[in-house]
Amino acid sequence: MDDFQLSVNTSFVTLESITDAKHVHLSADKTFVSEIDASHKFLADTIKDGKPIYGVTTGYGDSGKNYLEAGEADLLQQNLYRYHGCGVGKLLSPKVSRYALIARLISLAKGYSAVSYELLKRFELLLEHEIYPAIPSQGSVGASGDLTPLSYIAAVIAGEREAYFEGEIQKTADIYRQLDIKPYLFKPKEALAVMNGTTIMSAVALDSMQEFKTALDTMESFVAGLYEVMLCDTTPLEEFVHKVKPFDGQIRAAEAILNKIKGSSLTHGRDERYAKFFEDNNLNIQDTYSMRCAPQVLGVIRDNLKISEKWVEQEINSVNDNPLIDAKNRKIYTSGNFYGGYVAHAMDTLKICAANLADLLDKEFALLIDHKFNRGLGENLKLKKENFFHGFKAMQITLSSLSADVIKNTTAASIHSRPTESLNQDKVSMGTTAALDFSKMLPDIKNMLSIALIGLAQAADIRGTDKLSPFSRAFYDKIRANVAALEEDRRMDMDIAKIAKLIEQKSFV
Repeated sequence: MDDFQLSVNTSFVTLESITDAKHVHLSADKTFVSEIDASHKFLADTIKDGKPIYGVTTGYGDSGKNYLEAGEADLLQQNLYRYHGCGVGKLLSPKVSRYALIARLISLAKGYSAVSYELLKRFELLLEHEIYPAIPSQGSVGASGDLTPLSYIAAVIAGEREAYFEGEIQKTADIYRQLDIKPYLFKPKEALAVMNGTTIMSAVALDSMQEFKTALDTMESFVAGLYEVMLCDTTPLEEFVHKVKPFDGQIRAAEAILNKIKGSSLTHGRDERYAKFFEDNNLNIQDTYSMRCAPQVLGVIRDNLKISEKWVEQEINSVNDNPLIDAKNRKIYTSGNFYGGYVAHAMDTLKICAANLADLLDKEFALLIDHKFNRGLGENLKLKKENFFHGFKAMQITLSSLSADVIKNTTAASIHSRPTESLNQDKVSMGTTAALDFSKMLPDIKNMLSIALIGLAQAADIRGTDKLSPFSRAFYDKIRANVAALEEDRRMDMDIAKIAKLIEQKSFV
């Protein structure tokens, strides 16, 4: 998808529209513009009437009891993004910053935030020129929205702080001078509308779910190859098994793995298993759980990912600031849509899913390199039998250590609500923390998969690559084009990095 246009008729924007769009356009339709401006005008009229409006003619949070005169409203908006300029930690990537700009624009363009059309055009301008705010990742408790990280978007709109531009981080003021852009002066409520929402957690979640989906698809490819080199029984993958326990994710996982091993001469079906049972005392009538239950393990992960994507998509399409403005019925609602509970719970769940994937991979790789269980592949997948050669011994240690790093970070962030701001924010979502926690697991999983795929290629060398399915042979060839077989002890860290890059590029899905 090259672009999409936000207008009064834009009822729902899919995650794919956000990730695939090269351009985002704001409709110039008169009806759309008038509805946006009507909301903003209603707010202005209410200010003139002298009515107290949270965050517009009053202070913020616990300071909401402080009433301001109408002439102080603009300064209030300026102070809001300035005093929240205290984010710390690693900067979010330009891609996540772009997702955040799009997500915030979608929410504000619904017409219930009382911002002007002029402000919406500023978002379009930043996206058009690929000016992406440099946003520190830490400093949000997930309610009242992502205040501190979103202040970096507000500040860039106003021509302050820094932004990614033309491949580097530059001062926004310098970027604006280059492009002859005037800094924006926020009107009443506008800075609050930019900052008071769930946008950062949603953007991080969106990016992380994309990466996790690639990891999950790659994991299924690894399992398929493992079924081959471990001489597994394909009975657990058969359609009947999953029809009688009809969870979508489980059915899809089994079907994907089964399709990928078609044409293999290494696997066997139940009848062959029965025939060999009496010939081979080492052949159990069933394979281990990590092989036999792989569709069940990966299936629940698939279904949870689907639910999480639905929740994040709904969150991005929601109006999640405060207060909400209903210009048509001339009402103002103070509320709590900035609470990021859905994103928090989605990310906490996916943290558990990531840990289960890591644990499954750890168990399977341990089987692959252990001569007691790998059905003739030998000790540590050694191509040579010399005692001074160690094969994949240390690779398995690294993979296992990474699985521990993933699993230990599964504590739910949503239960760690921190009371802040004089107990005004006394129950918060921790959604941004949950999303960041999940994102931090993914590099470890990617490296685990990289090690596992390199080991799988080594096992294929031992078994004979001519016996592989066409699918497994194709990704074996991709690995061997980048990493040579392990014929003697050597450093492997550079090899891991090469295959990890291929995983990022979706080379094994």
